Amino acid sequence: QVQLVESGGGLVQAGGSLRLSCVASGTDDNFTSMGWYRQTPGKQRELVAQFTTDNRIEYADSVKGRFTISRGDVKNTVSLLMNDLKPEDTATYYCAASILSGHGGNGWWGQGTQVTVSS
Repeated sequence: QVQLVESGGGLVQAGGSLRLSCVASGTDDNFTSMGWYRQTPGKQRELVAQFTTDNRIEYADSVKGRFTISRGDVKNTVSLLMNDLKPEDTATYYCAASILSGHGGNGWWGQGTQVTVSS
């Protein structure tokens, strides 16, 4: 079965940087989309950045100019470089991936990695 494993979260001061990584296993297929979401306990999970099905990059307005999503050297891996972190970036960050086919598609979430930004 497909598994997504995130790493790289932690505690950082405002203005600092973190790099999140997501490694997938359990499939020989290329993901047709892959990206990052984040969620705090009282809020809806929101898109942070992703490679779309058409391989375009989308960013949330709140992170444009600060975060950079990139594909890893290994198939079905993705990273998120987060620069100039702000306290409002504090959240659990989830890797997400999907595979689309002519018969539909499937999507998966990782377990999440916590990012905490202190003032």
